[in-house]
Amino acid sequence: MDFALSEEQRLLRDSVIRFAQGALNDRLSERDRDQEFSRELWRECAKVGLQGLPAPEEYGGTALDALSTAIALEAFGYGCRDGGLVFSLCAHLLACVMPVTKHANEAQKKKYLTGLCDGTLVGAHAITEPGSGSDTFSMRTKAERDGSGWRISGSKTFISNGPVADVAIVFAVTDGSKGFHGGLTAFLLETTHPGFSVGRKMEKMGLRTSPVGEISFQDMQVREEHVLGTVGGGSAVFATAMDWERTLLVASHVGAIERLLETSITYARTRNQFGQAIGKFQAVSHKIADMKVQLEAARLLTYRAAWRLDHTRNSNLDASIAKLFVSESLVKAALDSVQIHGGYGFMMEYEVERTLRDAIGGTIYSGTSEMQRNIIARWLGL
Repeated sequence: MDFALSEEQRLLRDSVIRFAQGALNDRLSERDRDQEFSRELWRECAKVGLQGLPAPEEYGGTALDALSTAIALEAFGYGCRDGGLVFSLCAHLLACVMPVTKHANEAQKKKYLTGLCDGTLVGAHAITEPGSGSDTFSMRTKAERDGSGWRISGSKTFISNGPVADVAIVFAVTDGSKGFHGGLTAFLLETTHPGFSVGRKMEKMGLRTSPVGEISFQDMQVREEHVLGTVGGGSAVFATAMDWERTLLVASHVGAIERLLETSITYARTRNQFGQAIGKFQAVSHKIADMKVQLEAARLLTYRAAWRLDHTRNSNLDASIAKLFVSESLVKAALDSVQIHGGYGFMMEYEVERTLRDAIGGTIYSGTSEMQRNIIARWLGL
């Protein structure tokens, strides 16, 4: 596979970087401190098409292939230093827009997809519960038949964009005898629907400009038209979200690693100790060399996984490999960047400490590193 960028992909990458660097990096420390999600910046991102990169053009998307989407999100992660905004947009795009694109009927697409692409709506994906994180088989939220519709009761937690979302994909058990495959159904719901409650916004270590919270449902009545995909087909909707999210969310991590690499090189060249630039010391230069190796490996794994999304029937293994390696590489690159910057790296001024705080979440959301290793092991017959 040749992943040399085409002229269109180079122009796409350059335009996203210029936009992000020029429009999205003001007041970063203040917004991080105040945990501020900016609807204004969200709408600015929509003006350049970021919320609908792979969605169909007839609904306001750009109809990019998965690899080109990865290139755009890599550029977004490189140019935008607000890790929370990057995460919120990727969660919206990959875990909400893409399942709607792949599984919604025509009426649902007309009602929701245009707004999800043009920045009018913020999307969320709600599967995690207080008692079921990685163990989705133990889900407690239930949807029971009620006349011609459904009655949903339960709660979800750690929902990215939950406190600000307008539309959410909500998963509920519709047939407990069938388990995860066949017994789970996805519903496409507006957060203003009667019975839909948004709980407290949670305070986090990192990604503080990306709101995360709880949502709950108390005997919420919904019609059949709210089913996304088919009754009992929730596992397929979830698989779509995870394949796209695990593969392409880490594309933004690749951009962040490249930014950390450049920041560390600049600092190592200009910071002098003991009569020479600190980059001349192997203890520093080897950290930066390792960062470069991890960047190139992360990019190749991400591009390969993205390419396979469009060209193979099942990209689950590739998604897990990319997610595991790239998320852990970002944490290491951020840790090394802090160490290279020494005392300055521990301060807010150089921003590498914020990138480290944001990076930790990458080993947890969309399936922990431990879960990715379990998935990989199962593919190996273990």
